[in-house]
Amino acid sequence: MAEPADAHFLEAAASLTPSGPPPPPGPLTGERCLELFDAQLGSRHLDLAARRLRSRGRGFYTIGSSGHEGNAAVAAALRPDDPALLHYRSGAFFLERARQVPGQTPLRDVLLGLVAAAEEPCAGGRHKVFGSRPLNVVPQTSTIASHLPRALGAAFAVERAARLGVGTPWPRDAVVVCSFGDASADHSTAAGAVNAAANCAFQGLPLPLLLVCEDNGIGISVRTPPGWIRAAYGSRPGLAYFPADGCDLADAYAASARAAAWVRERRRPAFLHLRTVRLMGHAGSDVESSYRTPAELAADLGRDPLLRTARLLVDRGAATAGDIVARYEAKRAEVAALAEEIADAPRLSSAAEVMAPLRHGAPRDAVRAAGAVARRGGAGGEPVTVAQAINRTLGELLDEHPGMLVFGEDVARKGGVYGVTRGLLKRAGAARVFDTILDEQSILGLALGSGLAGMLPVPEIQYLAYLHNAADQLRGEAATLPFFSSGRYRNPMVVRIPGYAHQEGFGGHFHNDNAVAALRDIPGIVIASPSRPDDAAGTLRACADAAAADGRVCVVLEPIALYHARDLHEDGDGGWLAPAGGAVPIGRARTYGDGRDLTVVTFANGLRMSLRAARRLAARGVRCRVLDLRWLAPLPLGDLLREARATGAVLVADETRRTGGVSEGVLAALADAGYRGRAARVASEDSFIPLGDAARHVLLSEKAIEDAAEDLVGSPR
Repeated sequence: MAEPADAHFLEAAASLTPSGPPPPPGPLTGERCLELFDAQLGSRHLDLAARRLRSRGRGFYTIGSSGHEGNAAVAAALRPDDPALLHYRSGAFFLERARQVPGQTPLRDVLLGLVAAAEEPCAGGRHKVFGSRPLNVVPQTSTIASHLPRALGAAFAVERAARLGVGTPWPRDAVVVCSFGDASADHSTAAGAVNAAANCAFQGLPLPLLLVCEDNGIGISVRTPPGWIRAAYGSRPGLAYFPADGCDLADAYAASARAAAWVRERRRPAFLHLRTVRLMGHAGSDVESSYRTPAELAADLGRDPLLRTARLLVDRGAATAGDIVARYEAKRAEVAALAEEIADAPRLSSAAEVMAPLRHGAPRDAVRAAGAVARRGGAGGEPVTVAQAINRTLGELLDEHPGMLVFGEDVARKGGVYGVTRGLLKRAGAARVFDTILDEQSILGLALGSGLAGMLPVPEIQYLAYLHNAADQLRGEAATLPFFSSGRYRNPMVVRIPGYAHQEGFGGHFHNDNAVAALRDIPGIVIASPSRPDDAAGTLRACADAAAADGRVCVVLEPIALYHARDLHEDGDGGWLAPAGGAVPIGRARTYGDGRDLTVVTFANGLRMSLRAARRLAARGVRCRVLDLRWLAPLPLGDLLREARATGAVLVADETRRTGGVSEGVLAALADAGYRGRAARVASEDSFIPLGDAARHVLLSEKAIEDAAEDLVGSPR
């Protein structure tokens, strides 16, 4: 069955005649118009090919760009070395940008993505994306505004890197372009990113960001009120507004050129509003007639940007109606031939191939970290607290990495809520240690963009509870970038998150969150959870090494209750102080004691509680060894198995919640590895953390550890 957009274009184009004397040439010459028309034609026929491939069971993606082909004008107004984070309806932009870079095969590349071919040069068959390292197009998937914070961060990094004298993959005067739809513009992530951009502009901070809203008036079936995008974004302080008819190539090009020049020259953000239409529905499975009237569909066909460009070419004398139809059919044949050629291209054939970009738990991390310990001479110096160890390590890392940035809420002038970043502003300067607005999505977006630019961002999320409204920036953006680019793009970062509970009931839930399930199941990220000062320094340094060398996304969960702890068993014993040492291997645990009766597996606050409990158990004849995991991802499976088999009895002391907590993963890992000894766990309750003494009723305690240990071991040997 023929697509109405296809049939309508052919019928209308065949009858085109000049409407009058040729118009003034303007900035878009006839030759340039033909080049952009070629990109528009290619994009349209890729959409048609996607439908045909799907109907034959060969294709797997049918969200198209039809009606949005005016975005070729945006690509024409920019340079191929301007980083681009694109809307999924950006086929014409992608083709026009590829035309500007010799040696590209964009039609074939997009088709390879549609059939999930392993040889697709960006995602490698993992998803259909518009992405390319040579084209500086950062791959996105079915993005609902989640890429805007990263674009904000990339624009920030272009200028901040120049200020610091640090190189980036892009030229000094680059413009970061980020496109999205009108429905996405209503998403809270978009609102936050635009607010952060306007905030930067208000402060006079340079931010060369071009936001492109392609407004077709509908999100799947939900209408955007007419005039809403202009009303919402047309008069924002600090955000220049450039409207244009995205179906009129000349108007779109003129507005895009003005907007791009404005951003490039002034280094301030701008909002380019392109009014478009959506042809052929949201995707191949979408039956528009179920929620749109025939008159609405006909009106959109009348605004078809391909037909409008064809009319422009005929009016200018650059082509005849016959030329237009011939070009259209020639492009159809070209795309169809390529589609037939790649329809049966090999796909990913194993889990190992699919997961190759994640490199989860790669052994070279451990090797490199062990080497780092040797280079730095291991632990040494005066004993310090956890907070002091982190502070000193951050200072040393700032000295070692000129492109490292430390930022977050209250980290600069105040030095952090708990003093962990105190003195770093003075040490490294305001360009590298700075406070941010209170928006965790924007904080992580700054990290995403800075890492993309080749810097080493170390953001702080002030409390673990504050992460959850921004977790998709790690889950859907940071972790997926190497996966959907086959490792060609990475966004290194080390996210510091003060968390966990056991603050004697102070602060209630939002300052004592113990929920880590949202982090633990993100493929490919590294999660450190240190307890002692030497390990706090060592895991932080190992994460910085992995991020800088391999582009890893790392999270360090810091136990607030242990920041300033000094003693272990008795007041004044200094048992929780230690020198800040060098990097520790990623995925390696640490064992305390050599008891033969029981292995207590724990982490963070649980280590201190377990060591105290082990001492009392020893007095009652139960000899324990305590294994500090130190890493929640990857779990130190080798060390875990060794210590479990050494005693034949394992108790997991888990301060996170019973459901979704760390102990579930530990016990499952033991079972999967064939451990057949006794095993049990004791964990915090499935509860939020209340205020005051009530917190003790729902959190892991030393007594609970002791009771569970005696129940598991039974009578002492």
